[in-house]
Amino acid sequence: MAMAGHTGNHGGRRGHLWRRAPWIAAAFLLLLPLVAMLFTDEMDWDETDFIVFGAMLFGACGAWELAARMTANIAYRAAVAVALAAAFILVWMNLAVGIVGSEDNPANLIYAGVLAVALLGSLMARFRPGGMALTLAATALAQTLAGAIAVLAGWGSTGANWPRVIVVLTAFFAALWLLSAWLFRRAGRGEVTADAVR
Repeated sequence: MAMAGHTGNHGGRRGHLWRRAPWIAAAFLLLLPLVAMLFTDEMDWDETDFIVFGAMLFGACGAWELAARMTANIAYRAAVAVALAAAFILVWMNLAVGIVGSEDNPANLIYAGVLAVALLGSLMARFRPGGMALTLAATALAQTLAGAIAVLAGWGSTGANWPRVIVVLTAFFAALWLLSAWLFRRAGRGEVTADAVR
């Protein structure tokens, strides 16, 4: 069955290209550190770094592919893309440099709770737009609470700017989660949802 909004061969080809774009971008992102290592000693990745980064990229692209197959609703797809980007950046930032102090600071595990809210809420909502909107709003709240706890507890205090960094990052991630929630809400009002395709 052709995707909604596509007419003829040209539309199908364009839809196919849009589905391939994340995989092409992922391959490019995976090659970037390798190229950087040829020109600078600042980038020093080992096999584990590449395996972890590759697995994260594969997981994000796989989830996007699944969403693209489930629905032709543009708002739903955009909501999934924003949520995946937020989760990807949050995990990678914690692994690479850490949000609370360094990447070795166990306080960074608090952000696993944020991702747990997103994942468990999505499963409970069965990926329906209305439930996903509530889930992503709850994820934004969990992100805000995690940042507030880190600042109030004084975790990772390494200088005068540390609370500001956590506040800015918390606002950034909360904004992404809320944007995704808003897009899911729009998708709920839209034409084709994951439920309707079944």
